[in-house]
Amino acid sequence: MLSGRILTPGGWIDGSIDFGQRISEIRADSSVDTALTILPGFIDLHVHGAAGADIMQGGDAAATIARAHARHGTTAMLGTTMTATDNSIRRALRGMAPVIEQRPAGGARMLGAHLEGPFLSIHRLGAQPADAVVVGSMDLVRSYHELAPIRVMTLATEVADHLALIPQLNALGIRVQIGHSNGTYEDGVAALKAGAAGFTHLYNGMTGLRHQEAGIVGAALAHAEYAEIIPDLQHVQPGAILAALRAIPRLYGITDATSATGMPDGEYGLGSQLVYKCRGCVRLATGSLAGSVLTMDQALRNFVGLGLDLADASNRLSLYPADYLGEAARGRLAPGAWADIVVLDADLQPVAVFVEGEAIDLSSNQP
Repeated sequence: MLSGRILTPGGWIDGSIDFGQRISEIRADSSVDTALTILPGFIDLHVHGAAGADIMQGGDAAATIARAHARHGTTAMLGTTMTATDNSIRRALRGMAPVIEQRPAGGARMLGAHLEGPFLSIHRLGAQPADAVVVGSMDLVRSYHELAPIRVMTLATEVADHLALIPQLNALGIRVQIGHSNGTYEDGVAALKAGAAGFTHLYNGMTGLRHQEAGIVGAALAHAEYAEIIPDLQHVQPGAILAALRAIPRLYGITDATSATGMPDGEYGLGSQLVYKCRGCVRLATGSLAGSVLTMDQALRNFVGLGLDLADASNRLSLYPADYLGEAARGRLAPGAWADIVVLDADLQPVAVFVEGEAIDLSSNQP
């Protein structure tokens, strides 16, 4: 049982919450101490690494990443691949498969994979390697999907016949996101009409908004219900985040975290490339941003710092990503939902985290 100020689907309640693996009851009680704030656990739909581990390494990397992010309040996540050789992508998916099937003790639930590439535009690669980009095919996607369930795929929908893939990907249960795209506004609108559901790290890796060329950003701001954004205040300027919050009803935050997350400054791997952590960001040797070192608890504090009230900030890190994936028993504190809970102090720092009812050790000496 936990007591405090609890965010429920119906709003704030002062009271207590009873749970095992799932929540059994939430009771209002005006006499409880409300020094602690109780929120749904965070759900990160775009995470490459943490604690020196990178999803592309395969093996035990996915479990290490799930444990590291759980200590920052992430209770569910998608392991996210990089554009890479076919063998490397298969190694990453094989490494994720057992962690998806059985949650590691002390770790977040890995709900599936986010395939970020290799079906991208060579003109908007960001930190993705150009030599591994290929044109997508359903045969290739199905072979990946058999290794580990793909829940989200980033696609440059203007490339080759990618637009025609969208309904087929949806039929497999894969959410298609427009990203790493050099498309026009019209390309973005066409992709949404074909069944694309969102946009990958809004503003980054896509054609921008200009008054006479609205680009993929313009299509998102004009038409999107959902889009992900990196609220580390480095990938996107605060004013641009605020504009997106006004335009996109269910804009949600992701970390795009790399293996450098939770680690000291230095050299780390991001897929096949070296990246460098310095002064709170991660860059390629060229100086280009290459993922982040953001954690979801810091994302919450950043959203609140931009002026969002706490309930709105929480929804953008829990409820909206859960709804985007169709995970009705996650992202909310309600009877019958999984007991994915983060407890915060007055400074919005986690003091307790529960994943499916398991208390996570926050005192671990791991990053």
